[in-house]
Amino acid sequence: MARYTGPKCRYCRAERAKLFLKGSRCLSAKCPMNNPAESGLPGRDPKARAKKPTDYALMLRAKQKLKRIYCMLEKQFKLTFSDASRMPGKTGDNLISLLERRLDNVVFRMHFACSRSQAAQLVSHGHIFVNGKRVNIPSYRVKAGDTIEVSAKGKNMLIIKENLLEVGKSGVMPWLSVDPDNMKGQFITVPERAAVKELEGVNEQLVVELYSR
Repeated sequence: MARYTGPKCRYCRAERAKLFLKGSRCLSAKCPMNNPAESGLPGRDPKARAKKPTDYALMLRAKQKLKRIYCMLEKQFKLTFSDASRMPGKTGDNLISLLERRLDNVVFRMHFACSRSQAAQLVSHGHIFVNGKRVNIPSYRVKAGDTIEVSAKGKNMLIIKENLLEVGKSGVMPWLSVDPDNMKGQFITVPERAAVKELEGVNEQLVVELYSR
């Protein structure tokens, strides 16, 4: 499975926003985004004069931000967009729905993992079962009604137990249900675009326009 192994904080600096790619560690004082002196655009002199972004630059940034939030590389993201464009309805809304149905994203949303990258690792290492069957493909698309459960070996992992404490603190998304004691949850329904509050700062229509050029 191809994945980005470079510094994740570089992505946040490029998008000028916290993408929480390291989970709760992004809330610490050590996060570069909390230090104005370190939060400038990567590879650019912080004293350099900012230019007005072109329309293409705005579309590109929207695409890069969405792709990075879900921890995907370009080829996989473009294939997901192609699937969304063939579905009935708005392509932008379809794209968000497909991204939310990714198994690594669902594992993250259920608080089995503290970040999507950690969730992808749990899946690829075989610690996640879907409807009683082991699934080790992070991009696997969950369907409404599917049950997601941590494996017997995974239930002994301290990191998963610590992550599940977040269920009692912040709860889960309304389209999910989680039983933290049994480390099991259900994907109740595919969420509507408006329900995904995390993406309020993302304009998926710009992504559609970029790929439609």
